[in-house]
This record gives sequence, C-alpha cells and structure tokens, in this order.
Amino acid sequence: MFDYSQANSPAAKAHLESQFSMFTELSKQVFSAVQKINELNIQVAQTVMEEIIANTKQILSAKDPHEALSVIAGQAQPNAEKLRAYQQHLTDIAAGTQVNLAKTAETHIPQTARTAQELAGEVARKASEDTEKATQRQKAAMEKLTTPLGKSEGGKGSAQGVH
Repeated sequence: MFDYSQANSPAAKAHLESQFSMFTELSKQVFSAVQKINELNIQVAQTVMEEIIANTKQILSAKDPHEALSVIAGQAQPNAEKLRAYQQHLTDIAAGTQVNLAKTAETHIPQTARTAQELAGEVARKASEDTEKATQRQKAAMEKLTTPLGKSEGGKGSAQGVH
C-alpha cells in the first residue's frame, strides 16, 4: 500500500509526467486527424450542395424527360470518382495519423518505460524496507513474549524478592 510520501516520490512524479507528456502528444495527433476529417467533410458537403443546385437547374431546364435522364446519367461517373477521391482522402488521413501516432509513441515510450522501471525499483526498495521493519517489529514482539518476566527486569526475579 502506498503512503502519501510514496505517491509524491520523484520517481512517481517523473513517471506521471512522462505518461502525461505521451498521452498529450497522442491526443494532439488524434485531434489533428479529427480536425482534418471535419474539414474534408465540410468541403465535401459544400461541393455536394453546389453540384446538387447546378444539377437541379439543369434538370429543371431540360426540354423533355429524356434530356433530364441524360443529365442525371451523365453525373453517375463523376459522382463515383468523387466518392473514390473522398475515400482516398480519408485513407490518407488515417495513414498519416497512424504514422504520426507511431512516431509519437516511438519518441515517448522509452522515457515512459525508463520512468516506470525506476518507479518499480523504488516501490520494490520501499516494500523491502517496510518488510524488514515489520519483521524486526515482529521479532521484538516475539522476544518480549518469550522472555520470562524475571529476565526482562535485569535479573531481578520474583524469587529474589521472596528471600
């Protein structure tokens, strides 16, 4: 069990700072990826709205249903290509984020592992010290229990008081 002084030890503090630093950097990378995805989605939404308006105008200005269907059919291939481009952008963002997360982890994990090892060593040393102290207390208590009352008073036993 940790007491207050152990929780605030230099090794514990260094380890927590190392972890916070790593998680902060990882969070920044994830936030950046989400921001890029949001920007891409806003751009796609604006483009889709503009194209819907333009296509609707073309369809409404068609002279007959055959021409309107021709306008609609003419948009199928460009729309499929735009969807593929959108998917490619998402893939690029995901791949870039994965690379950045790996680099960030690669940078921070050695320090975090080192501080964790130092903390584990400190905890093991403290546990060993506490165990030794507890053992000494138990030995002292056992000695008090097993030592006859007369010997504990420096040789003045109850038999001497009887004379």
